Amino acid sequence: MKYVYIDASSGVSGDMILGALLDLGISPSAFQKKMAELKLPVEITVKQVKRASLRGLKADVQVNSKKRITRKWSDIQNILRKSPISAASKKRTENIFQRLFEAEAHVHGRKFNKTHLHEAGADDAIIDIVGSCWLIEELGIRKFYASPLNLGRGWVKTSHGILPVPPPAVGELLKNIPVYSAHVDKELVTPTGAAILSSLVTRFLPFPELCYQKIGYGAGTKNFPDFPNILRIFFGDEEDLKAEKKIYSIETNIDDENPQILGHFLDLAMKKGALDVFFTPVFMKKNRPGTKLTVLAELSKIDALIRTIFQETSTIGVRYYPVQRRVLERKMRTVQVLGAEIPVKVALMDESEINIQPEFSACQKASKKANRPLKEIMLMATKEYERTQKKKD
Repeated sequence: MKYVYIDASSGVSGDMILGALLDLGISPSAFQKKMAELKLPVEITVKQVKRASLRGLKADVQVNSKKRITRKWSDIQNILRKSPISAASKKRTENIFQRLFEAEAHVHGRKFNKTHLHEAGADDAIIDIVGSCWLIEELGIRKFYASPLNLGRGWVKTSHGILPVPPPAVGELLKNIPVYSAHVDKELVTPTGAAILSSLVTRFLPFPELCYQKIGYGAGTKNFPDFPNILRIFFGDEEDLKAEKKIYSIETNIDDENPQILGHFLDLAMKKGALDVFFTPVFMKKNRPGTKLTVLAELSKIDALIRTIFQETSTIGVRYYPVQRRVLERKMRTVQVLGAEIPVKVALMDESEINIQPEFSACQKASKKANRPLKEIMLMATKEYERTQKKKD
C-alpha cells in the first residue's frame, strides 16, 4: 500500500498538486490524453520551472474560452458522469467537489443546490481535481498525510471582491486542520487545494519519521525571490511511515481531589481518545500528599482532553509537551479455550514474535463461565496459540 506525505510549507493549490504527482513518474502525455477525454475547452502544458532555488513541474491549464462560467452541483455531477476515470476516482472527485459546495453554501448563506462555484468550478479547477484523482489511482496511493498548511497572509481578489487571507471558503474547508501564516503576503492555499487536501488527508502532522522512495515537486504560479513556491510530495510504502510516533504528555498535580472523581476521569479520558491515563502519588507544597495525573495522547486529541481535565477535575493548570515512543508491530489472533473464543495480542519485532498476551476481559468471562481460575484460562490461551503456530510451521 502506497502513501504520500505532502509538505505544504509553501501552501497548496490544484496545479501544484498536479505538478507534484506528475513528477512522481507519470507521463505528462498520458495525463494530457486522459484529460482530453473530458472534452473541456482547455490546453494543458507541463514544463520544468524554477521557483527561487528549486526546480519543479508546472502544470498549466489554459482555458480557451472567454465565457465566464459558473457551475452548480448538478453541472459538476453531469461532467463527472461522463469523465474517463474509474468509479472509485469519480467518488473521490465527487467528495472533493461536495466539500467545495458545502463551504461556499455556508459562507454565503445559500442552499446547497442553489450554490454555484466561480473560480473553483471553472474548467481549470475541474482538471485540477479530476486529474489529481486520476493520478492518485495511477500511482496506487491509498494513504494521505500532510504537514500543517501555510496560508500566507494579506488580501486576495476574487469574484466576490477583495477578501482577507484565508478567504471565507478556504477558512471553512480547513476547520480542525492545523494552519499558520508565514513568509509572504500572498494567498498560498487556494479553495481547490484546500478541498483536495481536506478531503483526502487523514492526518496533518509535522514531518514524521518515514522512509520514502520518491519526491515529487510541484511548482506554484508565482515565483517569489527568496521563497521556493514548491509543493513537495514524499511517496513510499505505507509500512515505512511511522506517523504515530510523536505523541503528547499532558500532566497536572492535584492535592484536593476526590479519588472517585479521578477514577471517573480516567474512564472518560480513554473514551475521548487518550492513549493512556495514569496516576502517580507525589508530595506537594506544605508536604501534602497529592496525585500527578498523566495523559498520553495524539496531537489531534490534546485540546479536547485538556478541556476535559479542567471540566472534570479541580486543577487550574496543566503542562504538556511532545514525547517520543516506539511501538511494536501488533497483530490479533483468536484461539478456542473451553468453548470460548479468546483474542490474543501478539507483538512483533523484526517479524519475530516476542510477546503473546491473551485478552484479559475475554479470559475473565471464560473463567467465570467455566468456573476455572483466571490464571489457568490465560495460560491455556497462550499454550493454545503456541500450539496452533507450531501446527502451521
